[in-house]
Amino acid sequence: QVQLVESGGGLVQPGGSLRLSCAASRSIFSFYAMGWYRQAPGKQRELAAVITGSGGTNIADSVKGRFTISRDNAKNTVYLQMNDLKPEDTAVYYCNAKQSGFGDYWGQGTQVTVSS
Repeated sequence: QVQLVESGGGLVQPGGSLRLSCAASRSIFSFYAMGWYRQAPGKQRELAAVITGSGGTNIADSVKGRFTISRDNAKNTVYLQMNDLKPEDTAVYYCNAKQSGFGDYWGQGTQVTVSS
């Protein structure tokens, strides 16, 4: 088992920035991918960004050029840097970790609200 704890969400004005952190309770080397998903009210959960164990990344078209995902293996932490935030980025952001043979692990989510 692993616990994923997100932090860094909050209220920000349009055009602002936030950095989300996802701290794992154990080494993240065992996960072949980690990522951030988001779910806006009344909508399905969608992928925002994912990073593989080798450092490859995949960013959703809706946030490409504005969001960056990174990982610090020494700190067992994955980050999502969000710049130029828009009201449509408002959602609960969930950290996800994928482990072969075990499936998906999820964090509890952190709220991001973009509003003036």
